[in-house]
Amino acid sequence: MAACLLFSTQAALAGQPVMPIKGDLIGHMATMKTRYEDTFADIGTRNSIGYLELVHANPGVDPWLPGDGTQITLPEQHILPDAPRKGIVINLAEFRLYYYTGNGVQTFPVGVGTEQNPSPLTKAKVTMRLESPAWYPPTSVRQEYQEKGETLPRMIPPGPENPLGPYALKLSADGYLIHGTNKKFGIGMQVSHGCIRMYNDDISQLVFEVPKGTPVQFVRQPVKVGMSGNEVWLEIHRPKEELDKATKDQLWQDVMQKMDKLLDAHPGIEFQRHAVELAVDQADGVPRLVGEQVRQMAQIHDKEPDSKPSL
Repeated sequence: MAACLLFSTQAALAGQPVMPIKGDLIGHMATMKTRYEDTFADIGTRNSIGYLELVHANPGVDPWLPGDGTQITLPEQHILPDAPRKGIVINLAEFRLYYYTGNGVQTFPVGVGTEQNPSPLTKAKVTMRLESPAWYPPTSVRQEYQEKGETLPRMIPPGPENPLGPYALKLSADGYLIHGTNKKFGIGMQVSHGCIRMYNDDISQLVFEVPKGTPVQFVRQPVKVGMSGNEVWLEIHRPKEELDKATKDQLWQDVMQKMDKLLDAHPGIEFQRHAVELAVDQADGVPRLVGEQVRQMAQIHDKEPDSKPSL
């Protein structure tokens, strides 16, 4: 059971734009120079980017003291998850939510459930929009606090101490919400008891755009492969901070499976092995150009059905 049982009691804010979809790719990579007081948490809040996204895209930069005038990468380009482009899709592996509209897609970083209290791999629908929600911690969460010698009230009213933040979307999956937060840190990480946590500015925007009945699908896709024109793009997210051999081997298997599937749909693709190896070695969530479709279907009508990617 998720830890977001609640009761609720409108004003939309300008925020994330609707991005045009270019094949399977959206957005652009960007850079910025830090100010002396910046931290990655501050930069993430201002730019709607998750904490670990910034850490992985900027290896070697101190996330708590990047320094004045340090140029950092803003990972604002994404391959869309392999899921129906309808309603909300949440990719737990990249800590990111996608909301499809008639004109394109909006995307937001999110905090997700921990390994002990994971977010569900399920399909649901939005059932209710909630403003200034009160939080009714479930018994399991109150027991956790008791084991630490702390007492958690049966109800936490709306306000600055409420972990649900200013708004929430209630889902048909029992006990699960998409909601804001009372913490500055934690978006783009495994931090919740199963619910989906957003920056307050982001949920304040999304809550007024998503109608009741909107489908919500949870997926876990650390490897995403896609096409934009004739270009082949690869994006890999490491499931843990350290990339050990077993994890790397699993990512390679996932990459090969995704490449086989893409080759079946787009014959004539040639992959650049060095670019693929770099994407797996880094596993930093940054989309990389790893190949192109160099031949058309008519030119390869006799292609063997069991052909493998050319690496």
